[in-house]
Amino acid sequence: QVQLVESGGGLVQAGGSLRLSCAASGLLFSRYDMGWFRQAPGKEREFVATISWNGGSTYYSDSVQGRFTISRDNAKNTMYLQMSSLKPEDTAVYYCAASFGGRRTVVAGYNYWGQGTQVTVSS
Repeated sequence: QVQLVESGGGLVQAGGSLRLSCAASGLLFSRYDMGWFRQAPGKEREFVATISWNGGSTYYSDSVQGRFTISRDNAKNTMYLQMSSLKPEDTAVYYCAASFGGRRTVVAGYNYWGQGTQVTVSS
């Protein structure tokens, strides 16, 4: 059974930093492109960042470009999202997802999803 488990969320002040982790099991992790999405109450789930199977290609939404960094460690079956200069508008549940050959910037392109971790940025 495939499991993606996010951790590292919490409450931080604007301007602060958080590092999210996504631990994967039950799949050949290095075969999958990975991504982070987020969803605020009453809003659609939106793309945040993605990284290719070998870490060679990354892409970010305009809203996080320059502030967030996505990375992965295939030996540990883990993906990360380093978030800096956080803003109140970053507040959302953050989801880890795995894609086998899908479009990397849309929800429909992913095969597996974690349960999410809450990130709250206070002003």
